[in-house]
Amino acid sequence: MDKNVKLDVTSVPIKTVGVIGGGQLGKMLTLKAKEMGFKIVALDKELNCPISSICDELITGSLYDKEKLEELAKLTDVVTYEIEHTGTNSLKYLEELGFKIFPSPRLLELINDKLLQKEHLVNHGIPTSKILGKIDNKTLTNIESQNELKSFIPNFPFVQKARKGGYDGRGVAVIKHERDLDKFLKTDSYFEELVDIEKELAVLLVRDGSGNIVIYPVVEMVFDERSNILDMLISPARISDEISLRAQKIALDVIKSFANFNAVGVFAIEMFLTKNGDILVNEIAPRVHNSGHHTIESCYTSQFEQHLRAITNLPLGSTKQHTPAVMINLLGEPGYTGKPAIIGLEDILRTEGAHLHWYGKERTAPFRKMGHITILADDIQSAIDKARELKSCVKIISVSE
Repeated sequence: MDKNVKLDVTSVPIKTVGVIGGGQLGKMLTLKAKEMGFKIVALDKELNCPISSICDELITGSLYDKEKLEELAKLTDVVTYEIEHTGTNSLKYLEELGFKIFPSPRLLELINDKLLQKEHLVNHGIPTSKILGKIDNKTLTNIESQNELKSFIPNFPFVQKARKGGYDGRGVAVIKHERDLDKFLKTDSYFEELVDIEKELAVLLVRDGSGNIVIYPVVEMVFDERSNILDMLISPARISDEISLRAQKIALDVIKSFANFNAVGVFAIEMFLTKNGDILVNEIAPRVHNSGHHTIESCYTSQFEQHLRAITNLPLGSTKQHTPAVMINLLGEPGYTGKPAIIGLEDILRTEGAHLHWYGKERTAPFRKMGHITILADDIQSAIDKARELKSCVKIISVSE
């Protein structure tokens, strides 16, 4: 190569990426980053968090610590996050100073407040379930009985959602009858109608800084009723082409509604397919997401690689799914807390098309996400059958320390 040829250094993908949060999403993002030549600096409160074993540098501290966030920004070329629960005011300040943070902290601030997120959808004509009211901490503090509470809530049934802080099944209460009021959330929250659901769907899409968007096939989500955590993901979803196209169109409308918020990166749009055939947006995650884990094995470009491409201004990859896939979360068994152990590891390894992802968390707890398995097969029913068989024999328990 002619030494006098001037390189376009913007095309060299060796950058340092800052990751807020050190959980399993950050770990999987880092695994792909190392393949691509990126360096990773992470911020997490736990010294032995999942990302710690593979990142180039770990800053330990609160995700809300302004000084720690600034330290992360100064050490990296671009900052992203694997969890929404962080200091948006500090991140907005750093963005104003010129640090690159994607998706934008202003968008994160909007999405973090579930009521503001919901109102944004309504104001932009995005189909979603109806808002039935809200309640704040000040009101809750003065309520002394269930009879008093009933004067502040909608007619049964309804869904209550915490405005902030909810994830992995927390922050949501389905109140169908008066006897369910013991589930009522004692926090700032709002109420929405309880939808008669046929299926729960998700659309994963990616937007870069130039406004280019790529979109993955629609997936179907089955939730664990005990924990309200994703139990099994089926891709592609078992729906008609017409429903699939409608879901993707709605997801595109959602991202276009964020045009003024510098929406760069991966976004997961969770939806309800109702018994009447309507598609309603449930919630939005501005990050890599549980509903996209299967893309590591089943798609030409995984969600983690796409996110890195988007935030570092590299061309987006193909979202084509080359093989049907089912993903199951490995959740801590009820009644077990402590050092984790896998029952059925041999069964996973003997299953053709099964891929184990173990997150490396030091302690298991009931319904805590400890890992996942993705099963590839020639057809979706074969993948589902294998997944169900593994679910029946694979358990995460604790052992004596």
